Amino acid sequence: MDRSDVTLERMRTFVRVAERGSLSAVARELGVGQSTVTRHLRELEDAVGVPLLSRTTRRVTMTDEGSRYYADAVQILRLVEQAGDEARGTRGASAGTIRISCTAALGVLHISRLIFAFQDRYPDIGVDLSLTDERIDLVREGVDIALRLGPLTDSSMKLRALGQSRRLLVASPAYLAARGRPAVPQDLPDHEGIRMSNIAGSDTLALQGPGGERHAVPFGGRFRVDHGLAAREALVAGRGIAPAHHWLVDDLLAAGRLEVILPDYTPPPIPLSMLILPERAGIARVRLLVDFLAERIGGIPGIGKPR
Repeated sequence: MDRSDVTLERMRTFVRVAERGSLSAVARELGVGQSTVTRHLRELEDAVGVPLLSRTTRRVTMTDEGSRYYADAVQILRLVEQAGDEARGTRGASAGTIRISCTAALGVLHISRLIFAFQDRYPDIGVDLSLTDERIDLVREGVDIALRLGPLTDSSMKLRALGQSRRLLVASPAYLAARGRPAVPQDLPDHEGIRMSNIAGSDTLALQGPGGERHAVPFGGRFRVDHGLAAREALVAGRGIAPAHHWLVDDLLAAGRLEVILPDYTPPPIPLSMLILPERAGIARVRLLVDFLAERIGGIPGIGKPR
């Protein structure tokens, strides 16, 4: 093997193809042609002397040798990037790109503004913000940090609890004028509910009363949606009642376009967490963004301290 042919560029290409399982996806990510990706892989395999990937018409997978090489390559690339950061000192911390994934509505309404403030402080750091309510594979998608609402089970990631997202029952004045205002939780089945189709069990509304007692109320309606911003629009349009995160509707409540109903009965709060790819956690610019978000996120309406 001619070690001079094992370049960092070829190694990075191999790592991303191994993680994404697609030559075309990596070509789009890197901004190069698929033929360039193919050439990098061929040259790396020629230099190493063994096949690292197995290609079919549908997917690219690692060989046994490729799996072993991948584990070492990830560590090498991480060490190279950290060495560069340390050599550049404080300047190295404030350059490069971070990829972050966030729950869509929270990202549009609040996280994007925090990222703007972060980039004002560190103008040489680029941020690629991906908004989705789907649970993604951080490694496969090349994401450094993910902000997620709800319980998390991926123990392979570094987890940082950011807080609890308080929720309220809300409706528009027009809806309440037309349908009446519920006085007790048992009135809710007679109303139109705006439900999230991507949340299991949304046909039952869990509430906690003023004395800590718990209520489970049937919750139906003709409109279901899988995006928080669409639920917000449905509320303003008077389509029904919904349990909404405070941060989703705080401006509408302040403007009088929505009202809180049954204020003594609240849906349980939802944990807000940050997932960090372990291999990227030591990179200086990633640490900067992690700390910045952890410091600022408590300023978002309705985000309380972690439990």
